[in-house]
Amino acid sequence: MVEEMLGEILPRDAINLQAAFALTCGSATAIVLWKWLSRRRIQRKMEEARQWRDNSLDLMEKVIWKMKQKNPGVQSEFILSLSLVELATKLREESLSPESVLYAYIKKALEVTRDVNCVTDFIHDCEEQLRDLKNQKDKGLLYGVPVSIKDHIGCKGHISTGGLVQFLNKVEKEDSVIVKVLKKQGAIPFVKTNIPQSMINYDCSNLIFGPTVNPRNHKKSPGGSSGGEGALIAGGGSILGFGTDVAGSIRLPSSFCGICGLKPTGSRLSTLGLASPIGGMKSVTATIGPMARDVDSLALCMKALLCDELFRLDPTLPPMPFKEEIYTSSKPLRIGYYEDDGYFQPSPSMRRAVREIKQLLQTAGHTLIPFVPPRLNYVVDELFTRGLFSDGAASLLEKFNGDIVDPNLKSQVNCYSIPIVIKKILAFILKPVYPRIARDLNALCGVGNPISFKVSKTFSQTYREEFLAEWRNLKLDVILCPALGPAFNEGYPGKLFAATSYTNLYNVLNFPAGIVPVTTVSKADEEELAHYKGHYGDPWDKRLKEAVKDAVGLPVAVQCVALSWQEEMCLRLMKEVETLVHERRTK
Repeated sequence: MVEEMLGEILPRDAINLQAAFALTCGSATAIVLWKWLSRRRIQRKMEEARQWRDNSLDLMEKVIWKMKQKNPGVQSEFILSLSLVELATKLREESLSPESVLYAYIKKALEVTRDVNCVTDFIHDCEEQLRDLKNQKDKGLLYGVPVSIKDHIGCKGHISTGGLVQFLNKVEKEDSVIVKVLKKQGAIPFVKTNIPQSMINYDCSNLIFGPTVNPRNHKKSPGGSSGGEGALIAGGGSILGFGTDVAGSIRLPSSFCGICGLKPTGSRLSTLGLASPIGGMKSVTATIGPMARDVDSLALCMKALLCDELFRLDPTLPPMPFKEEIYTSSKPLRIGYYEDDGYFQPSPSMRRAVREIKQLLQTAGHTLIPFVPPRLNYVVDELFTRGLFSDGAASLLEKFNGDIVDPNLKSQVNCYSIPIVIKKILAFILKPVYPRIARDLNALCGVGNPISFKVSKTFSQTYREEFLAEWRNLKLDVILCPALGPAFNEGYPGKLFAATSYTNLYNVLNFPAGIVPVTTVSKADEEELAHYKGHYGDPWDKRLKEAVKDAVGLPVAVQCVALSWQEEMCLRLMKEVETLVHERRTK
């Protein structure tokens, strides 16, 4: 009874209540009691959220049963086997009904999430939208296509949790811009998917909904922070999904799960209406983008989204429709490439993937030119890490007040929580032995003051100009490079945040970048991994070796990069890679 009364007071008048405890119970007793009550309140909220999610999955089952009665004989396997382009065509031609397609994907999504725990919410309004589609005169490019969306993408009447307890009571009052445009084009958002707590991690686990596992191997992570999307699409429960990316959060789950994903230029697609657990981090560009089974699906999605409705709803975006002629061009490309960024030595399968694709592209008539990203250590430590955590991670840590840290995130949070003075002392001590870790600790101290922040922004622009100068000097069209992989063993992403160097470079530069799966880990790769030393021989190198071991048969991808605002060129290289890999397999 007392606990229930205090639980009601806690959120509203926490400071006064804590003071009252201190006066009546004594300081030591008050602290213990306060922590216990806070923890109980958090646990109750989590239990309520889990019950809400369970009810949501039960509703999916009821909808499946109801649709089955109305649509007997639906060929679910046939529907699920279609590519997005094929499915969208059949829906617009009315050779398939939106009801049968939605039924097939709800049923499959429920099956996949029972296996890997990737769905957090059923968007039950999809039934109402299905009815409205019948009255829609103009059939959009995505007419009748079921779409999954990442947890924090706003959807009216639903919660965007970010994996944090404090967001559980905040029901969205309207759809995000991206959801509005999807609906305008006839797409049907039907589920929301899991994320890591706070989304500053490339694993996929939080204490509200639990961990998501990789559908290809349950001992492996699906990647993150768009890990629920990666797992659902790879498992066949969604044909098109949406993630977000600030360090690789679209590309890493795409790589780990063996699907395609595109991180567009920031401001090519709207991020209005997305919940942001970590506010104020503006020095690294976050973006929203599509994830799917193949490159044509990504291209169709971009073509559908880059429409008048998007530019009307978010006038801050440049009104640039999709340039089909660039995507479908057959002109030979000048492609810069690298196998190793110099910060983290690639795993054997990562290196082999780039070498094999480089050879295929050369044989197909493209020109491949060696390219070395300038000053990668500086980019990762000073521009990415110090830029992302410019306040010394204070705003991030604030979000964990009144929450319990997920075990998969504890390593990161513990590191961020070290007082700045101690970080600097540790960096000084470690510099002679572990210089890379020392630089990272220094960078986590942040910029210190507004003037330093302004200077750091100038450094970012200067580096971008340096990178572009080298790009132009070599007359490049695009770049081919590694994607981090294969999928990490459980628990390792939170211990290796710095290993995102292969992806976060292109967040700093604000270039579009995409992932294409091209091969799988071989026994030879696994044997070569036994001799992996890394560039520094420090604990991070040892952890990377441990993270990727036991991966024979898992997918390995490459990363394709273009200049800002040239998503079509990025997709062009991705499609070329995908086609060549397919031709090699069918020979």
